[in-house]
Amino acid sequence: MKRLCHILTIISSIGIFSCSPDPAEIEALYQAKNYEETISAVSRRLFLHVTDIKSLHIRARSYEELGMMDEAMEDYERIIDIDPDYAQAHAGIGKILFDKEYYKSAELHILKASSLDPEDFEITYLAGRSQLMVKNWERAETFLKQAQQMDPEFAPIYYYMGMARASRGDIFGAAASFNTYLKKEPDNLTARYNRGFAMLKIGYLPWALEDFDFVLKNNPDHVEALARKGVCLAKMGNPEGCQLIQEAATKGSDYALSKFEESCL
Repeated sequence: MKRLCHILTIISSIGIFSCSPDPAEIEALYQAKNYEETISAVSRRLFLHVTDIKSLHIRARSYEELGMMDEAMEDYERIIDIDPDYAQAHAGIGKILFDKEYYKSAELHILKASSLDPEDFEITYLAGRSQLMVKNWERAETFLKQAQQMDPEFAPIYYYMGMARASRGDIFGAAASFNTYLKKEPDNLTARYNRGFAMLKIGYLPWALEDFDFVLKNNPDHVEALARKGVCLAKMGNPEGCQLIQEAATKGSDYALSKFEESCL
């Protein structure tokens, strides 16, 4: 009798899981943003289809959407165990590590993903950002240029390209990149400040002053913008510049302190 009950239980279980969701149903749940249902559906499917990489990938992405990063990492690692060359799994691990600011560890997976799928925009863009964070400026610019060719309307590319160019000393290139970015996202204060800084460096003082004024109008406590506005005015022969430099120095700007003697004495 016990054996019969055991057999019936097995048959019942097989009946339940043989009706596991198909990939189209799982994809539909994910696209509808029903992430918890997606996870449940994938788990049922994996009972019989243990190496279904695409379903594992969708479950990992669902975990990410729910902020369950440890679970997502486990699924991505499981995918790589099945297929070491699955680019999206390496990219998924790299993105999670990047968001946690483990940039060196993230770089390994992101570059692997990029080598496996060089035509994927998100991977290429992430590769550019990862190289920026490990201070490989030239490689960062290379990846960002590739991403630009794939999607020239994606504004953040130009911001990060400006950062890469500024970091490697290409001030004219940085100014051009920030200029393109600000045509698409004109209210970004960080980009405005960085463009102003680049314009100041190359001597385009009225344009630099315009950017620093914009930043200070929206954030009057931006001490470094105040310092650089002062330098612009001092270089243009306006005595107000030295007052602003002195004010910024008093508020803690090392840049203003270093420029006061050069610009005002």
